[in-house]
Amino acid sequence: ILNESVLPFFEEHEASITTILSDNGREFCGRPDQHPYELFLQLEGIEHRTTRVRRPQSNGFIERFHRTLLDEHLRVAGRTNWYETIEAMQVDLDEFLGRYNTKRPHQGLNMEGRTPYQVFTEGLMISGGTGEAPPNEAA
Repeated sequence: ILNESVLPFFEEHEASITTILSDNGREFCGRPDQHPYELFLQLEGIEHRTTRVRRPQSNGFIERFHRTLLDEHLRVAGRTNWYETIEAMQVDLDEFLGRYNTKRPHQGLNMEGRTPYQVFTEGLMISGGTGEAPPNEAA
């Protein structure tokens, strides 16, 4: 998904990804010279940072997203839809994610009822597309 969706999305918006934060799951971590994900990040020039072990609050926003995904989509879709294929399930998930990111107002920290896409594009205008705060605003 990083190569097929995320990086192209950022490129379309003339933004860059310099760092990715993940937990320490096997799907993300391993020997940097052998693990496919680690190697891919190195090839793309993306720094990989990991959260502290057994500290889910280090990545609290994604933990909250998982809960929202369960409450607003998976538990609902599981009762109302019977998926014949993984592809059909993926289409339904993609539609939910589109609504979540572009239509659903959020009340999280500094969101003030905006959508994640609104916050993303406003951040691009401030940073000039780099995803980083301008030098005079950096803390």
